[in-house]
Amino acid sequence: MQARPTSGSSPRRSRPRRWLGVGLVAALVLGLVAGGVVWADAFGAGQRFERLQARVARFIAGPVPDRDTRPTVVVTAQPSPLPAATPRPTPLPGETPVASASPTATPTPSPSPSPSPVREPVDVRLDLDPESVFASELNKDWCAPAGTQMVLAALGRLDVSERAQRTLAGRVGEWEAWRDSHNGGWGPAAIALALDAYGAPGYEVRAYETRADALRGAALALSETAAPVVLMTWRGAHTWVMTGYRADADPRVFPDAAVAGTYILDPWYPRISSIWGPSDPPGTFQDAAEMKRNYLPWKRPEGKYPDRDGRFIVVAPTIPVG
Repeated sequence: MQARPTSGSSPRRSRPRRWLGVGLVAALVLGLVAGGVVWADAFGAGQRFERLQARVARFIAGPVPDRDTRPTVVVTAQPSPLPAATPRPTPLPGETPVASASPTATPTPSPSPSPSPVREPVDVRLDLDPESVFASELNKDWCAPAGTQMVLAALGRLDVSERAQRTLAGRVGEWEAWRDSHNGGWGPAAIALALDAYGAPGYEVRAYETRADALRGAALALSETAAPVVLMTWRGAHTWVMTGYRADADPRVFPDAAVAGTYILDPWYPRISSIWGPSDPPGTFQDAAEMKRNYLPWKRPEGKYPDRDGRFIVVAPTIPVG
């Protein structure tokens, strides 16, 4: 027979709190012990430990808000339109064809045809100094706030100081949503909402079926608005800021223009990733091979994102810089 606790004994319901405290202390000790392994990323243990840390931090922070956020717009590529000839109606059996005009009508002179646009390569870059708007992420998980900070700096809405980045990163609770990031924190919709909050409205989260379509859409958005574009690279785990591109034609004139590469601000610089290698200085041109290696379709380990999975994600401006 189990004895009930007396008034002088500790009630059993206090034990979970004690064990929770022990668990937190153990987690801190484990973090210190594993620090060397994480830094070296030996046998991939560093990445696994970082994921565990993220899960513990998310558990402590509480559930991710399930609220409305900026939607993901799935963009379907449209085939290039072909000039359509006006068909002549076929007369029915026994029907006399009717002339379309009277033989005595005076013909109206047609206007002179406009010259066809010339298809030639373009090299487009925003009018800015990459070094002056660059901000390296202060924390290894702050690529999104650092990327957002650089977009705002390019638009004259924010400076690139450490203080500004810390303030921006600390406001993510205003914009995070479960459907944007199941882990909480920064997703592409949070980036768009943060840009809006800091005076850069109109950014839209878009999902494209192919890399070529995504880069063409990003190039078109940049040329039409003169504003930076955000690319969600590394399968959606990282943020690149696109400030220019090279293409075989102007995408505003030729819908089938092929983008050969982009000019990028990478907030990971000057770090070296054990998976993706060294990062490049601000304004580096990333050619087709680098885009293929880094700009990969969305695939996140925390769960499914029906509008994004398997697609290439762009946070694109829609309002021209005034």
